[in-house]
Amino acid sequence: MRWFLASGNAHKVAELRALAAVSGLPITIHSAREAGGMPPVVEDSGTFRGNAGKKARALLAVLPPGAWALADDSGVCVDALDGAPGVESAYYAGPQSDPAANLAKLVEVMRAVPEAHRGARFLSVLCLAGPGGVEEYFEGRCEGRLCREPRGGEGFGYDPLFIPLGYSATYAELGDEVKSRISHRAKAWRALVDWARRAPPVSMAAPGRRP
Repeated sequence: MRWFLASGNAHKVAELRALAAVSGLPITIHSAREAGGMPPVVEDSGTFRGNAGKKARALLAVLPPGAWALADDSGVCVDALDGAPGVESAYYAGPQSDPAANLAKLVEVMRAVPEAHRGARFLSVLCLAGPGGVEEYFEGRCEGRLCREPRGGEGFGYDPLFIPLGYSATYAELGDEVKSRISHRAKAWRALVDWARRAPPVSMAAPGRRP
């Protein structure tokens, strides 16, 4: 069974493919590019859930009958910034910004904030949309804090700045093996897997096909 990811982010595709490979479910994750490309979506709902739903429905509308669309909306929410960047994490430094510019802006904005007030969390909402109007949501979060300067060469986005609760290393220093256990997206994925294992097999397969 093939699920198409409603994202142009190659890092997300790779991360979710790795999670799917060890899930035990008979699925493979494919990029939107393999289905002809991701349709444009205005992410203006104001919530991770709303944006994830919009992306999943947009991709599902251009997939062949029986296909499934999976969307992720995620970001870092900083206590000292009243939850920002939040849903604007991908565009924090401006509409045309790239991950490096977003990271640099957050470093600068937080430069004068003392250690005791640098709490933050990563939050992810996955939306799985499929045949028969199925639309399910799964949330995961990882609590932590922001360090003062980026550290580590693994991961992407804000990973070099985020230290998960209980660790002294950033997401970008911990590596994929640890991140795949503790990350916000991994937790949302595990919630999805739990749901998929409880769902009747026929609801998880394209009509007329075996999973």
